[in-house]
Amino acid sequence: MNDLQTEIAAQAARWVVEEGLEYGPAKRRAVKAMGLPGRTALPGNDQLEDAVRDYLAVFCCDTQPQELLALRRLALVWMERLEEFRPHLGGAVWRGTATRLSDIYLQLFCDDCKSTEIALIDRKVRYLPHRVTGFNGETVDALSVHAFCAELQEEIGVHLMIYDRDDVRGALIPDGKGRAPRGDLRALRRVLAEVQA
Repeated sequence: MNDLQTEIAAQAARWVVEEGLEYGPAKRRAVKAMGLPGRTALPGNDQLEDAVRDYLAVFCCDTQPQELLALRRLALVWMERLEEFRPHLGGAVWRGTATRLSDIYLQLFCDDCKSTEIALIDRKVRYLPHRVTGFNGETVDALSVHAFCAELQEEIGVHLMIYDRDDVRGALIPDGKGRAPRGDLRALRRVLAEVQA
């Protein structure tokens, strides 16, 4: 890690927290704002996540924990609704860096990729289908919904990424720091119970 990457990460962290930008766009915006060449070496996601945690600790320590809790509770509601599809929570809500501007990302592991759409239609849930890059770099189907979060009094994006049932094995490999990249329903309940204890 060099000083320039550290500075890029610090700039990008501000936009991740204050504007809800994803990591990639935040890093590119930081490079542009700093007047650096487009081919400047970017900080890794782990370095940016550390910068986000630092930013939250300094500027959002009075609000972020409650916002994170509200998002995790909303994620739990959706995971319970979709329990038959083996939901796993990922992203900032799972990692603990989410704010009220963060979306919820759920990975679903299904025998039939269309079964999730059918379940949403049966429950009269409006969704937007699209394709996104999955956790292994492959393109996967995704369904995005807007869910009202009563605790935050606003709409939150909930994105459902659809994977084959067998893909769950690769989804649980720890990251470089030994952390679980996502958690199932039982893991999220355990995290929530620790907060309330």
